[in-house]
Amino acid sequence: MLGKKLHVKKNDTVVITAGKDRSKSGKVLSIAPKKDGVIVEGINVVKRHVKPRGSEQGGILEKEAPVHISNVMLLCPKCNKAVRTRTTVLEDGKKARCCVKCGESFDK
Repeated sequence: MLGKKLHVKKNDTVVITAGKDRSKSGKVLSIAPKKDGVIVEGINVVKRHVKPRGSEQGGILEKEAPVHISNVMLLCPKCNKAVRTRTTVLEDGKKARCCVKCGESFDK
């Protein structure tokens, strides 16, 4: 069984459209397709209390929590805005994501 097809990929630059970090942007670190979540660098930072284990020190750690996929949009490098994407077929037959507004391709 294949996973869901999401509109963002790892290392894409995205803009948050809802929540406490609205209008902030960052790079996608990882994707969880089963939970429809995306972890974005520096966004939705939460504190976790960790017990010491072995040689690791305990304490309060800050780490990024997942953001729902519906609350992120791709940042177009040409428009410099949050945009929706459309799939186009290139000359060589491959499919690529492109900006709806300007037509700039995200997949190089």
